[in-house]
Amino acid sequence: MNPKKFKIILVDDHTLLRDALSSLIHSFEEFSVINSLNNGTELIRALSEGYKPDIVLLDLNMPILDGFETAKWLNENYPEIKILILTMYDSEIALIRLLKVGVKGFLKKDTHPNELRVALNSVSENGYYYSQDTTGKLANLFQKNTDNQNFVEKAMLNESELAFLRLASTDLTYKEIAAQLNLSPRAIDGYRDSLFEKLDVKSRVGLAIYAVKNGIVRV
Repeated sequence: MNPKKFKIILVDDHTLLRDALSSLIHSFEEFSVINSLNNGTELIRALSEGYKPDIVLLDLNMPILDGFETAKWLNENYPEIKILILTMYDSEIALIRLLKVGVKGFLKKDTHPNELRVALNSVSENGYYYSQDTTGKLANLFQKNTDNQNFVEKAMLNESELAFLRLASTDLTYKEIAAQLNLSPRAIDGYRDSLFEKLDVKSRVGLAIYAVKNGIVRV
């Protein structure tokens, strides 16, 4: 029997799924799960305590510190750790945002167990894993034509726009959002109108739907 070669930390706030994934991965002789955590904050703490995985299998939508922010922090502080995202959302914009912060691969939560093993091996040995579906989405986006380039550029929201979008997806009023962001109501109106045009939506509901589809807010 081959020794466990690659160490994995699981980060997902759904306990049943996390436990099932841990059991499945332990059945793969190439891998060993060394820790199983609820969110990105717990991962940061575990790393500071000496846990050193080869791969972090990371849920995108989590409370406290989500997959995007966690991946960004990992890429800045532990770039040698490979990140494989587990998600229900695989929109083009979500994929691009994650690629920009160092994610090495993506898996849908309804993937077959055999694909999980293939993905883990690919990330371990080749440094990345993209399914045929993911590759197709990215290839379509980056075809060299003006429409796709404009689409990508327009959809890359900055941190201020993302902060507004997250709050706009709650039940806070625009006045309350302005107070939280230390901005004037007029500035908030500017963010709203700019995002309506940028994202091609016509209402606050449209903003919220966009945020959910692209993994920006948790449902």
